[in-house]
Amino acid sequence: MSREVLINDKKIGRDHATYIIAEIGSNHNNDYDLAKKLINKAADAHVDAVKFQTFKAESLYSKKTPRFSKDNLNPFDLIKSIEMPREWLKDLKKYSESKDLDFFSSPFDFQAVDELDKLNVPAFKIASFEMVDLELLEYTAKKGKPIILSTGLADVKEIKEAVNAVISQGNKDLILLHCNSLYPAPVDVVNLNAIKTMLDEFDFPIGFSDHTMGIFMPVAAVVMGARVIEKHITLDRWMKGPDHHFAVEPDELKEMVKNIRDVEKALGDGVKRPSKQEKEMLEKGRRSIIAAADIAKGSKISRDMLVVKRPGYGIKPKYVKDLIGKKTKKEIKEDEWITWEDIEK
Repeated sequence: MSREVLINDKKIGRDHATYIIAEIGSNHNNDYDLAKKLINKAADAHVDAVKFQTFKAESLYSKKTPRFSKDNLNPFDLIKSIEMPREWLKDLKKYSESKDLDFFSSPFDFQAVDELDKLNVPAFKIASFEMVDLELLEYTAKKGKPIILSTGLADVKEIKEAVNAVISQGNKDLILLHCNSLYPAPVDVVNLNAIKTMLDEFDFPIGFSDHTMGIFMPVAAVVMGARVIEKHITLDRWMKGPDHHFAVEPDELKEMVKNIRDVEKALGDGVKRPSKQEKEMLEKGRRSIIAAADIAKGSKISRDMLVVKRPGYGIKPKYVKDLIGKKTKKEIKEDEWITWEDIEK
């Protein structure tokens, strides 16, 4: 049994409800009102948390980084254009909490860690690309708050190195997210079975940070054992910005949350047995031993006196051979089910 992690009052682990994070990220487009609208939509969908990203281009990318091959964008210029003003953090946290949402942000530098810690965020989220920065992990872990760590691009060895960096600071409140670092991620690279691998390998809650199109993969991930889901949200996928096109819109987010909650109910406890709601079907839909014709009191039962059909109020069909040769204690009418009280011992 893996350990549990507590974020505010919510327990996260195999035996608890999935913790769902609406990743607003940079989809606020440097518009404070848009950021608040996205928080509102997240609250309407009944997620558990909203998450932003706190970075500065100067501390994130070298200005000499080559352009992305796909769209010829300059990484430094792109990141510079979507920086979130850090003076927003306090007010956005307060606004999120007024909507009963946990608020946190991914820190991408030491200053961001300090600023978020000063705001008393309930957890830190470390992005996949940053998990190899062991100094940043150690610095964040020293704050003593839960850490949610995405593991895109990483193999098990690299994840263990990151885990060791966190726990070396005495912090064992760690959640690991399986992730694919493609935007959007095609389904053939998702590898949901990696969630099982991580559950077997690590004594921490495992989740899934999803970059696929649509809402199907997060629901499937919950079936596989994920207990944290992170999904990018937007008001409109046609908005300008690097993360809008693969994010879900508000109605989709709401449907995703509903589907996850339905799947959680459907998973059950794993014990194979009929449910209480199936009691009537168990009694009326199953077969039992029925009188094929009128059977007089004291009759010696033969096989041709018996038929097996519904309902299941009588003796179970598996005992039909045991009845042959036994005597009846009372008259049994045709089509009545036969019970052990009707048979002499």
